[in-house]
Amino acid sequence: MTPDFLVTHSGGFHADELLSSVVLTRLFPLARIVRSRAPDWISPGTDRIIYDVGGAYDAGARIFDHHQRGAPLREDGQPYSSFGLIWKHFGRDYLAASGVPEGHVEDLHASFDAGFVLPVDLTDNGALSPSVAGLLGGLTLPVLLETLTPVFDETDPEAGDRAFDAALVIARSFVEARIGKSAAKLRAEALVHRAIMDAGEGRILELPMGMPFRPAIVKAGADQLLFVVHPRDRDWCLTTIRRADEGFENRADLPAAWAGLTNGDLEAACGVAGASFCHNGRFVAAAKTREAALAMAALAVNEAVSLEVAQ
Repeated sequence: MTPDFLVTHSGGFHADELLSSVVLTRLFPLARIVRSRAPDWISPGTDRIIYDVGGAYDAGARIFDHHQRGAPLREDGQPYSSFGLIWKHFGRDYLAASGVPEGHVEDLHASFDAGFVLPVDLTDNGALSPSVAGLLGGLTLPVLLETLTPVFDETDPEAGDRAFDAALVIARSFVEARIGKSAAKLRAEALVHRAIMDAGEGRILELPMGMPFRPAIVKAGADQLLFVVHPRDRDWCLTTIRRADEGFENRADLPAAWAGLTNGDLEAACGVAGASFCHNGRFVAAAKTREAALAMAALAVNEAVSLEVAQ
């Protein structure tokens, strides 16, 4: 039954009920958010979904709290917040309503849970402190969302709900952007896989446009690839492939002689007409045409292979 009300607690708010509200308001746009601790509101009913309040977790009764004794845990023993519970039960429907293809829903549901939902759950339960992020601790999403609560001496009784509504807009933008980026990576995977098949045993991967490529390369086991070439708005891009998700070490760097050069200086250094830019860090270069970009890529491959043999 479609709920008329989405009920969460009044007072200060946290990331978990805000992000839960993002999911639920997408699925039930006509339902009204009620922020209350009144017993009449936080008791289960057929006209409502209750979350982060109420002292019970019962999906059948549509109440999703995690503050009570015997609060729900994930299979690995880590705690849920209301966000994790709402994502568990409504996340797949949210993804479908957001236009994610059916074949991608399960993968995206799991990756979003692991990379976005779980950190919020752990932080809300005190199992993970933002301080582990060092100087960036104060810039983590849960902390930033909580800074949007009214100050302690705000006397307007409506200030809390206004702040919640404003914070909800911001929280929604982060969820939608993260889902959009993750969905795009899955779309890109098929395109990159096709390009890998076309490349065969070659060292250069040519793509039809800029897109996330490393996950598909790793998944395909295409260890022979060293560089990627693709068109941009007005030119062509030549880029390296990182060895790992973390860090900046590449499978091969662009030639040292190109570092920091542009236009005529770069053309003279590499001997390719149309070469226009090479970053000083030697991880990305540009050319005016496809032919020039591929020629630069071939030179970079030759140098990388020669250095490998010399070692």
